[in-house]
Amino acid sequence: MFKIKQQLRRLYAVTAISSLQIAGASWVALLAARGFSLAEIGFAEGVFHLVSFLFEVPSGVIADVFGRKKSMVASQCMFVAASAAMLLSRSMGGVCLAMALSALGYNFASGSREALAYESLKACGREEAYQQFAVNDLTLWRVGSALATLCAGFALWLGPRAAYGVDLAFALLGLCPALLLQEPECSTPASGHPALRIREAVRESIVFILHSPKALRLMLCNAAVGAVATMLLYLLQARLPALGLPAGWLGPALFILSLSGTLGAQAARFAEGIGFRPLALLCAGGVFAGALLAAAPCLPVAFAGGFLAGMLDDLLDVRSDVVLNGMVPSAQRATLVSVSSLTFSLVMLAAAPLMGAVFGAL
Repeated sequence: MFKIKQQLRRLYAVTAISSLQIAGASWVALLAARGFSLAEIGFAEGVFHLVSFLFEVPSGVIADVFGRKKSMVASQCMFVAASAAMLLSRSMGGVCLAMALSALGYNFASGSREALAYESLKACGREEAYQQFAVNDLTLWRVGSALATLCAGFALWLGPRAAYGVDLAFALLGLCPALLLQEPECSTPASGHPALRIREAVRESIVFILHSPKALRLMLCNAAVGAVATMLLYLLQARLPALGLPAGWLGPALFILSLSGTLGAQAARFAEGIGFRPLALLCAGGVFAGALLAAAPCLPVAFAGGFLAGMLDDLLDVRSDVVLNGMVPSAQRATLVSVSSLTFSLVMLAAAPLMGAVFGAL
């Protein structure tokens, strides 16, 4: 018998453990402590985003064709390999390999986690409970990531090798609940030659996107709002000290800003009666207002702007996730959720330099 509570607990466990990457949260500082230049660090970041961009959608196709559980297990294996590669690396090549493996870890989980949760609830006739899962899952990720960021000083105190070892231990620990996940019968991969199944999954996904402009508009709206909010939180790392925030308070300030999304995710519980379009307009307007506040030459106002943007971004993200999963067909669920993630990356390519130039001129 399929036990939905155990399934969701295991998914939550994977999310919580994956978010607690103390070396991952302070990877720039750790590489700098090892003697790598900022140019080399920037190149490694570029490798991460390039691999993530190239394999986002293919990883979703693989999950839909071969199984979402297998994709979640593959994700954790990639994180184990990435932590081991970083721990053993002695050159830039080793660092870039670790960054590529880390990107693949996120790729395999993106779409697979959401698809596995939705199809598991659907198998029990409880699709309406998916929003509860999305809220809880996002909250766990935000809190864990915020705690990992707060431990940046601890990671530096431990030293690079020990910090990478902690991440490796967490990655191995996360493999346990991933292996215990179940594939719902309704989403069991179809039989047939793998190449034909992959081709069919890609074809059906393209047909859905071409004939579902509403879904495409939803993806673009969520990506645009998310890109502005994400870049704003990055830029505030430099803007808050420039406005007078003492260096010792930057970590706690970023920790609080990281938690803003948890408030937005929880607010989604109380916004169920609001239609998607008015909610999207509200969140988009709020994030834009947050960006204007962050541009103000006043520390408390700029901080409030970042907090507002982060909160409304995650509120919209939860609702978009729920609405999108209600629209897409089961057989292409992971692929189409991955397309949504890819849309965010494409919007970020335009938003990052534009917002960087605007805030750099302030």
